[in-house]
Amino acid sequence: MADIRVLIVEDDPFIAMDIESAVADQLGDDVELIVVGSVAEARRMTAKQLACALLDIDVVGGKTFDVASVLQEIGTPFAFVSGSAPQEVPAALRNVRFLRKPFSTREVAAFVKSAVGALDLKAMPG
Repeated sequence: MADIRVLIVEDDPFIAMDIESAVADQLGDDVELIVVGSVAEARRMTAKQLACALLDIDVVGGKTFDVASVLQEIGTPFAFVSGSAPQEVPAALRNVRFLRKPFSTREVAAFVKSAVGALDLKAMPG
C-alpha cells in the first residue's frame, strides 16, 4: 500500500488524535494522515487523491455536508464521525457510514481498513 491518504476533519485536537491513532495503528507507516479542523481546509483537501475521509459534521466554519457531497461525487469513501444525530444529515447523504461520538476506535479502524481494501481491489488488474 503506497500513497494512502486519509483525510480527518475534526476541530477537537484530542478527538483528532484518537482518530489518527486508530488509523495509524491499522495502516502503520503506509498512510499519510491529513488532519484539518475547518470546512475551508477540508474543501481544499478534496482536490487531493484520498483513500478515504472521516468527517466530523460541525467544525470551524460550519457543517461538512458540502465537503461530503464532493467526496461522494468523486467516489471517495467517507464516514461521518460526529456527535450530531444521524437524522440531521441531508437525505442525499444518509446512506453514508455514521460513527456516533463517543466512537470506538475499532469502528474507525474497521471503516478505514475496508475503504483502503476496496481501493486495493480496484487497483488490481481484472
